[in-house]
Amino acid sequence: MRVSKWGNSLAVRIPAEIVEELGLKEGDEVGVSRQGPNKIVIDLPMSVEDRIKWLRENGKLLPDDYEFSRADAYEGTQRY
Repeated sequence: MRVSKWGNSLAVRIPAEIVEELGLKEGDEVGVSRQGPNKIVIDLPMSVEDRIKWLRENGKLLPDDYEFSRADAYEGTQRY
């Protein structure tokens, strides 16, 4: 892989095979982090379903009938 100039930034092309394996498409948001002096990692955001599954598997259990209510989350907070 080669690092290329893209505007004022640098870019690395992700090979088509990896794009397909990860199910990426143009416009997807990904994170990039450095792990060690010579390694970068592409972090894919979790879907809502995957986040709930992760929470259940890691001891942060939610009731099966749990539904997030934005109104309940803001109840009692002061709005300006």
